[in-house]
Amino acid sequence: MLIRKLFKFENAHIVRNCTSDRCKRSIHGHSYKVELLLKASRLDHGQMVYDFGLLKGVIKDIFDSFDHAICFWQHDDAEYIEACKKFSARWVSLPVSPSAEQFSRIFFYLAQQVLASTITQNGEGDVEVYSVIVHETDTGYAQSFIEDIENTQMGVLSLDQIVFSEQVQVEWADPKMYEKLQQGMKFQNPTVDLQVHI
Repeated sequence: MLIRKLFKFENAHIVRNCTSDRCKRSIHGHSYKVELLLKASRLDHGQMVYDFGLLKGVIKDIFDSFDHAICFWQHDDAEYIEACKKFSARWVSLPVSPSAEQFSRIFFYLAQQVLASTITQNGEGDVEVYSVIVHETDTGYAQSFIEDIENTQMGVLSLDQIVFSEQVQVEWADPKMYEKLQQGMKFQNPTVDLQVHI
């Protein structure tokens, strides 16, 4: 079974080496919509794949890190990167170009890492990320699956290479959240008091 959670954010970027002059030469922004699709072969005690409320924690904080931020590719021009850091308090440095395709891979990877580091408390089954769809515009989107995350031809993703600005980090509910994720520390979902009604 699949469930879908929608996230929204505003972001600016340049996508180098693309065919469109406007996209590769000028900073521009989009109103992004990110669809996170989770799958499981069994339901939890609440008869859900994964309670939507649980997606308002670490995953939401990480996805929200991209809101009103500028994203840049770590291999872009050094002067451009320095200007992004100097003139924007909110920025995200990425190991891949910030295209819709790579955003879908990054959000898949980040959600996958959070789920793998989460201790569930309500009988959740084999919950995993099925797919991520990133809508860059109303008419265009990119969708990734697990094989795209594992495809090194598309670029290797690692937590150490996705860097969030200091301003982004201080706005998280737990400013050490990403550091904990990088160190392999576990996040624990709230416990549930089961009430059985006959």
